[in-house]
Amino acid sequence: MTARTVLRIAAVALAAALTVAGCSDDQPGRGAQRSGQVLPGDYSGAGPGTLVAAQPLTTVDPELAGLTAISARITYVSTSGINDSHPKVTGSVFLPKGKPPEGGWRIIALANPGSGIKSDCAPSSSPSLLGLLPTVRLMVGAGYLVAITDYQGIGLDETYHPYLDSTTEGFNLIDLARATRKLVSAASTSWVAVGTGQGGQAAWAAAELATDYGGGLRPQGAVALAPTAALEWLADASAAGNLNRDQQLMLQQYLAIMPQAYPGFPIEDYRRGAARDHWDTLSACRGPAVADRTGVLDSLGPNDLGPTTPAAADALRGYLRKATLPQAPAAAPMLITPGPPDGLVPPEQTAAAVERACAMGDVIDYVQPDEADALGWITDRFNGVPAPNTCPGAAPTSTTPTSTASSRSDDTDTDQSGSDTEEATATAEQPASETETPHHQQPAPPPPAVSGDAE
Repeated sequence: MTARTVLRIAAVALAAALTVAGCSDDQPGRGAQRSGQVLPGDYSGAGPGTLVAAQPLTTVDPELAGLTAISARITYVSTSGINDSHPKVTGSVFLPKGKPPEGGWRIIALANPGSGIKSDCAPSSSPSLLGLLPTVRLMVGAGYLVAITDYQGIGLDETYHPYLDSTTEGFNLIDLARATRKLVSAASTSWVAVGTGQGGQAAWAAAELATDYGGGLRPQGAVALAPTAALEWLADASAAGNLNRDQQLMLQQYLAIMPQAYPGFPIEDYRRGAARDHWDTLSACRGPAVADRTGVLDSLGPNDLGPTTPAAADALRGYLRKATLPQAPAAAPMLITPGPPDGLVPPEQTAAAVERACAMGDVIDYVQPDEADALGWITDRFNGVPAPNTCPGAAPTSTTPTSTASSRSDDTDTDQSGSDTEEATATAEQPASETETPHHQQPAPPPPAVSGDAE
């Protein structure tokens, strides 16, 4: 069986079994250990993409350790899509053994598929990378430099995790690739964003944001498997009590961070019954509390989560719209699959999001999960093969859309690799739209009038 076939099967299994956050069997205290050793790297600079720290992972899977020259947990600087602050974010980096290919190690930036919303829910602190280990082994074995973002607020307790905020996720993923190049001097500027579920949303958002937030990188594509891209429907579906258990948990975790992201958000307008009584248990991601969470989920009534008034529904719809994709044309081709009918996002919602992206001119290969050859698609993008395009009216294949991401340079940033492409400024202004402002740039709507005590 080829590596391509194995990864395709793995991708299908991931999409079919997709659930929200916290499915780890890792127990507290069994996380991946880091030594006190500081790995060599370029720690200069202070803005987004800056490498702050890098330490070896000492309890990494033996098979993966045998494939890698570096297995590290890193800390880097990124940008919040909520308030434009620059929090530190953690992640992990896995460099294959051997000599880099011509042009440097090609980067796969792998987005956390949705491990939870607490600081201890980080893949980088788990020996199994919270389920990502088989995928990482395959990608490293195929010769790619693989990096995983934990996302803002996961892995460090310095701030909260803005769950499902696509702008933050996209920034975190792009800055992960930039920081990886600071650790691995032989890394290429070419990269591909990859993710499932929340990670698929992050990969899609990164493809859109890369045009003006590319940091000197050259995005070759994005793989978004069962992405949580379309979200507006959650407001009406939850108000009607039509969410399945996984969708209820997705909404709970989204609502749980809202008072931190938007102070004054009236959380009591959205929770009742068992959801309100066991709120913290629903947010658990590791250890015995996960089993308790399963029991609480089973006890939830259909109306325990969701807006209680039309005004609350309108407000929630506005917040979700800010995170929904697409919001702008993508800078590179995308491979997108829907999730299962009983997954987090109904397939028809994903199909509608893809249709909107196609109307923006995106190059998209939209296929069913059992037709997705993710690793083969990635390899073709790195090798310059024209990308398949299944958008209505498009030619069967298309060249990669021209990205301006690598044309914006930052003279204050030093590139260790000696590449002729320098880091791009992370604070570049996006050009004004001739139609409407992309949601990435829009402020969140004001919350409805407070009818209960905010947390």
